[in-house]
Amino acid sequence: MPARRRIVAPPKKLTHVDAKGAARMVDVSAKPATDRRATARGKLMLSRETLELVRSGRTPKGDVLAAARIAGIMAAKRTPDLVPLTHPLPLSHASVDLVLATDGIDIEATVGTTAPTGVEMEALMAVTIAGLTLYDMLKSVERGARLTDVRLVAKSGGRSGEYRAE
Repeated sequence: MPARRRIVAPPKKLTHVDAKGAARMVDVSAKPATDRRATARGKLMLSRETLELVRSGRTPKGDVLAAARIAGIMAAKRTPDLVPLTHPLPLSHASVDLVLATDGIDIEATVGTTAPTGVEMEALMAVTIAGLTLYDMLKSVERGARLTDVRLVAKSGGRSGEYRAE
């Protein structure tokens, strides 16, 4: 049976703006700390020739997969430094998995915490920065590589509970 996507009604008011319309960080101090996890995915589209270079370890800049994995984990940890209204969180887990496919490199990041707010942005940031690192390390052989389909695929914990993308 395919996973069902939970439809969430739009909020009646925006949570990241105050009564005057100014941007603000949401106050989560009254929310309980719960176990939260988020998984995001994306893909760096590449030619077969570039994929063969990656597979064989013959890329001009070395082990692109190891560099991208580390960059993605670092990005998850630095998310509040780059996305203005996200909360600094004590991450308990961050992983980046890279799989060579026939048309590119599949990127998946999972991030976990026990905190009063979720880690969706951290997982999305990890995928994005892992993909950009791959691009940076491969641009000398393929400038036309494309980072695509970055999206949240699952989250758990918190008041809104489970989410699974179709």
